[in-house]
Amino acid sequence: MHRQLMKGNEAVVRAAILAGCRAFYGYPITPASEITEAAATLMPKVGGVFVQAESEVAAVNMLYGGSSAGVRCMTASSGPGISLMQEGISYLAGAELPCVIADITRGGPGLGNLGSEQSDYHQVVKGGGNGNYKTLVLAPNSVQEMADLTRLAFELADRYRNPVMLLADGFVGQMMEPVEFAGKALEPGTPSWAVTGERETRGNMITSLHMKFDDLERHVRHLEEKYRCAEQLEARVERSFTRDAEIVLVGYGIVGRILKAVVAEARAAGLRVGLLRPITLYPFPTSEFRAIASHARCVVVVEMSTGQLVDDVRLALNGACPVEFYSRVGGNVPGHDEVMALVTRLAREMDLQARLEEMGVAHA
Repeated sequence: MHRQLMKGNEAVVRAAILAGCRAFYGYPITPASEITEAAATLMPKVGGVFVQAESEVAAVNMLYGGSSAGVRCMTASSGPGISLMQEGISYLAGAELPCVIADITRGGPGLGNLGSEQSDYHQVVKGGGNGNYKTLVLAPNSVQEMADLTRLAFELADRYRNPVMLLADGFVGQMMEPVEFAGKALEPGTPSWAVTGERETRGNMITSLHMKFDDLERHVRHLEEKYRCAEQLEARVERSFTRDAEIVLVGYGIVGRILKAVVAEARAAGLRVGLLRPITLYPFPTSEFRAIASHARCVVVVEMSTGQLVDDVRLALNGACPVEFYSRVGGNVPGHDEVMALVTRLAREMDLQARLEEMGVAHA
């Protein structure tokens, strides 16, 4: 095993191949285009299939066909393309078809710009298509995690027979870092539920259509049970100095890396600051937030959107702890100094509040 220098986008494809992915259907869009480019180069070399579809709508429906045949398959896009895929993602979830979809997020709404944002959170985590369904969502913050979480995404997709989304901001997709690809390459067999044209699979029925009300209700309850199971077993976070933190910073993707550096500087200055970085955005690590509420005096969510992750943080805390919010948008990234200044101000305000309380004086 040796480390290789590459972009996060390329790491996704190499990890997907090692995870047994043998079909990629996609349509290029900045800042995700290198995923499509790498798949076009690498998939044929391992006996796989690459198809540049005529649109994102076509690509996601090709995923439906490939997954129905039992092939591990994936696609990738960015915000505008993911928007076009939402109907197909609902079909995939309804038909219980595993696949992986990478969203390398750019600025929005509409065409926005080519800069990095995190404004796709709601459409990916909450599900932008119709009906009662969820996608599992993983949020890498490095090229290494682009590789590691892509392999995990395929495992989870098969485990829950459900689409899994890799949600990475444009910075993580475009940055170059050393990465190691651990573990053996997988050659998964054909699952028993697939339809391949062989006699033994002809009785299989893959559909999201259930015309009888009771049938659809049973199916939706079955999906709901899978999601509850995932919520119990699959939530993942990174913690840094949270055990005694009075101020807990929260962010994912590239923001999580910035916050980790802020925590190090704050601790060096004697401030009790910690980091809680969600790695799974769904299932959301609710229990981790409830645990910090017992000692944290303030939670600060930093995000490259006008406020989407912060909604889930507030729901998880349920009023147990004050929540502050700081954001940059349009392709701008929250700077280390900006966040450090906010943390310093909040620490001073909390110290003042504590002194006033000791003196028995109400703080206006």
